[in-house]
Amino acid sequence: MKRRVAIVVASRANYGRIKSVMRAVSNHPDLELILIVGASALLSRFGTAVNVIERDGFTVNARVYSIVEGENLTTMAKSTGLGIIELATLFENLKPHIVVTVADRFETMATAIAAAYMNIPVAHSQGGEITGSIDESVRHAITKLSHHHYVTTEKSRDRVLRLGEPEDRVYLTGCPALDVIADIDLSLPPDFFRVGGGVGAEVVSSQPYAVVLQHPVTTEYGLGRKQIDETLMAVEKLGLQAVWLWPNIDAGSDDISKALRTYREHNPNSKLHFYINFGVEDYARLIKNCAVLIGNSSSGIREGAFLGVPVVNIGTRQTGRERGKNVLDVDCDADAIYRAAVAQLKHGPYLPDYLYGDGGAGVRIANLLATADLSVQKRLTY
Repeated sequence: MKRRVAIVVASRANYGRIKSVMRAVSNHPDLELILIVGASALLSRFGTAVNVIERDGFTVNARVYSIVEGENLTTMAKSTGLGIIELATLFENLKPHIVVTVADRFETMATAIAAAYMNIPVAHSQGGEITGSIDESVRHAITKLSHHHYVTTEKSRDRVLRLGEPEDRVYLTGCPALDVIADIDLSLPPDFFRVGGGVGAEVVSSQPYAVVLQHPVTTEYGLGRKQIDETLMAVEKLGLQAVWLWPNIDAGSDDISKALRTYREHNPNSKLHFYINFGVEDYARLIKNCAVLIGNSSSGIREGAFLGVPVVNIGTRQTGRERGKNVLDVDCDADAIYRAAVAQLKHGPYLPDYLYGDGGAGVRIANLLATADLSVQKRLTY
């Protein structure tokens, strides 16, 4: 009998982080993929990632509507609770042998809690990393709820071991996000931006452009509007045409979204073009060919290093995360952002850095899932 592996996809970024594992599980002779899609991956205002998932050929076994509207600290906590309730019902019905969850999202926390309480082994990808925001606490809490750990770097592996996890269940696999982009054509088609949709100024693919992706910082809730205004001033001063992607659903997202809509309405002649979402491969093409990536997304540090993209990382959201030479860190200050962006434009592309892996994590993880010990009793190893 095939081992039933449940994978929960909760956001557009979440899908990029786990797509190669989904593919590898689907192709493995001893595994059966059970795919659950929920949270912002189902919502049109965040790009309806579930449509992209289905277009990529995956069958969605269940959908979880668990997002409480408001994008504030209270709704984040409530969405986590609702996710636990809904996922527990699905796990009971679908009966997976093991559940795979990714990184540090509140949806990831809900997945780990529901499965662990139901005596279903949890396999966690991207544990042991260090960042800012609530993600830092959530990630390590998920490590303690999980039974198998697929980490991206040697330092991450060491941290998971120091959290008391047994050495024979902590594996250095690399980051699955890199698998999808390792062997594809990353050139930018001439009609790339017209096909992508969005609203705002026309983006000419033959000319230099910036990419901006800035998410709210949950531990700095209430400052999102001021922070995004600083970035807007810096990008405007830079004078480049810019592709600006919509923020995620974390607490403070509504403040950032309002600021972007206000700017768009009051600056009809700006060089900004706003997009909700790109597919995994198209996002890689977008940032590979940009002049500079500005914001606080981990993709600038993770995929950016792998692709050699010049990155300006803003604020505290990625504090402590391992990074390559392609990243310049700045405070949420317009002048500092502008100066760093100018410096990166002068530098140009960086050499590829394989800090987060070589593009083969998905197959490694699928092979580990096929033979993983399904016992669930945990104990500290120190």
